[in-house]
Amino acid sequence: MEYRISNKLANLAPSAIREIFKSLTDPEIIAFAAGNPAAESFPVDFIRNAAAEVLNDMPITALQYGITEGQPGLRKATAQRLSQVFGIGREFDDTVIVTGGQQGIELACKTMCNEGDVVISENPSFIGALNAFRSNGARIVGVDVDDDGMNLEKLEAALRANPEAKLIYIIPTFQNPMGITTSLEKRKAIYALAKKYNVMILEDNPYGELRFSGESVPTIKSMDEDGIVIYCGSYSKVLSSGLRLGFVCAPKPVLSKMIVAKQVEDVHTNVLSQLICQRFVTSDRFEPHLESVRALYRRKCGLMLEEMDKCFPKDVKFTRPEGGLFLWCTLPKKIELNGFVKTALANKVAVVPGLAFNCDPAAPSDSFRMNYSTPSDEQIVRGVRILGQILRGETL
Repeated sequence: MEYRISNKLANLAPSAIREIFKSLTDPEIIAFAAGNPAAESFPVDFIRNAAAEVLNDMPITALQYGITEGQPGLRKATAQRLSQVFGIGREFDDTVIVTGGQQGIELACKTMCNEGDVVISENPSFIGALNAFRSNGARIVGVDVDDDGMNLEKLEAALRANPEAKLIYIIPTFQNPMGITTSLEKRKAIYALAKKYNVMILEDNPYGELRFSGESVPTIKSMDEDGIVIYCGSYSKVLSSGLRLGFVCAPKPVLSKMIVAKQVEDVHTNVLSQLICQRFVTSDRFEPHLESVRALYRRKCGLMLEEMDKCFPKDVKFTRPEGGLFLWCTLPKKIELNGFVKTALANKVAVVPGLAFNCDPAAPSDSFRMNYSTPSDEQIVRGVRILGQILRGETL
């Protein structure tokens, strides 16, 4: 039979990162290509006990259909934390629970964009978001990123050239894949440009709780006096990625349509996961847990950077994150990216080539992403040293 796949998906390639994950089943692989939270960051005992308590105290609620918007207790706790920690939420806003931050991104695009509409995105950017836009028929226009965020001149040029643009997608804090943070000045300017050109901002902030150095920068959503920012966050990086919990704070008229779209997709987010999460974020263990996770990533990132400083040639450039899970390396022109990535994998070290994060899949790249949360300390040291030998052209 000839399978006539929809136009939206016919030319959509699988996530390069998900494909790389298949190679990570080899226990000998050092997984700098992953994006997982550190396994040792999971509060396993609390989750085990909370699950037992929930199933003992409220089994029918936990096992029955739930509300599409999310469990009231978790919605309230999430909205309160957004307000208290990030200054997010106005009278015109509301907050709902979604099945991971990824669903929030996809629902925002589905709600705001018709096929052919433009989404303006940082370039490079998160592959999950790019594929969400592509699967909904949106056309992605990439804007190059400087060390302190989107290039403003190129952003305004993209807005002028695409008056039909519906969204500006941005990960302003510890950006995936680059690990950089957009400056306060640029955040204000991006908000002003969105208002000037009548475009919504989709602010993705899954790593905002993971700052381990430097000064906090206000979210763009905290500046939103005009109802033009959709804010997506996640519990995946601070509690458990497997529980699949995220949240969206957005103007009520937009959110009401996102809820309708969610009803079609999955009816509601897993209720048991929500009830476990609610107990955690409202307990006196949440803040100490966050501090321990930040300390863990401070040490892991510091170790990786220390080894890279020692082992990488000086003409290999890399970012120095103040939080999050990733850093970004750029090769000199004399080193060919694909050959380097293949040689690294042959020597049991996996990194993600920058091609995977391009808004234009056909565009070249001379960069690759590294993750420091997943590998052990010993793997970080050994893996960076192997990469350093490859970069210097040494025989392994």
